[in-house]
Amino acid sequence: MPESPIRKLAKCAETAERNGIKVYHLNIGQPDIKTPECALKAARSIDHDILEYSPSQGHKSLRTKLVSYYSEYGIDLSPDEIIITTGGSEAIMFAYMACLNPGDEIIVTDPSYANYMAFAISCGAVMKPVKTTIDNGFRLPPMEAFEEQITPKTKAILICNPNNPTGYLYTKQEMRRIRDLVKKYDLYLLSDEVYREFIYTKQPYISACHLEGIEQNVILIDSVSKRYSECGIRIGALITKNKAVREAVMKFCQARLSPPLIGQIIAEASLSTPAEYMAEVYDEYLSRRNFLIDGLNRIPGVYSPTPMGAFYTMVKLPVDDAEKFCRWCLTDFSYEGQTVMMAPGSGFYTDPEEGRDQVRMAYVLCKEDLAKALDVLARALEAYNSR
Repeated sequence: MPESPIRKLAKCAETAERNGIKVYHLNIGQPDIKTPECALKAARSIDHDILEYSPSQGHKSLRTKLVSYYSEYGIDLSPDEIIITTGGSEAIMFAYMACLNPGDEIIVTDPSYANYMAFAISCGAVMKPVKTTIDNGFRLPPMEAFEEQITPKTKAILICNPNNPTGYLYTKQEMRRIRDLVKKYDLYLLSDEVYREFIYTKQPYISACHLEGIEQNVILIDSVSKRYSECGIRIGALITKNKAVREAVMKFCQARLSPPLIGQIIAEASLSTPAEYMAEVYDEYLSRRNFLIDGLNRIPGVYSPTPMGAFYTMVKLPVDDAEKFCRWCLTDFSYEGQTVMMAPGSGFYTDPEEGRDQVRMAYVLCKEDLAKALDVLARALEAYNSR
């Protein structure tokens, strides 16, 4: 099991903070935006006399309310096609365990969310990467690159749309070509779509659930963590029309008993979040994206493409080893009592020798803090390269 690039330097950051250093956390997608008031009110108003188990599939009232939420995005579901999970992470793990045997292969774009690889290792599955590069904004290569990775052991293609860590957004044409491959080779299509609210172009959001002809192949991964700024309640969902997959997943759900009761109560209330809240949050992330990308590309030797969605970007730094630099920022450097924490980019690649000069940054801090973080980063790079 590899260490998480997002959290592996946490002890260094904790030590720095104990020593009085202000650490700007650009490493993790933990928004600083207030959770919707309707969710907080639900948390404060819990009046259960017993905090009981919920059904292994999750409360039907939450699943029913989610049906209405997805219908707004043109996704037609029934409550029975939704399984509530302990965060999106458990949904990914359960999808792997239900659909893959040890030695089976999953095709994934590289770089990708680090935990995809960690969970695959846990299940004995093998990740087969399709390479994308920072130089062209992580644009997908031709579909032949996907097809070249398909072997008799290939069982699934995994996508994240919009993408974590790159911010890439799949086009309608790309989604249709992926559909054709899934149909041709009878693969599962695992689609992580937790950032659908955060798309910054006029390009439409195309869900895997919109793709005709592969309805039984699609497994949608979702979470309330990011759209409602409530990462700590640990509520996600695994969604599929494939009854056999749902029955297999339910065995794992029953083994872990139930998803969090308190989290489900809060998540259900969150689905009543006013549209004004979502619009304000969207505008704030768009503003932060523009501010951070502009600031990064003004630092000598630094390059970041402009993300089209989510709230992450991969950044190329003028350093020999980004992980060493990230650690050095936390253990050996500060400017006016401040430093930055970033996620080393190599941890998002299947081959850890790739992305050695890259980091992933999350623009989840206010612009005032982002400005300070950019100043600290520029000074850290200057000091590091002049040692």
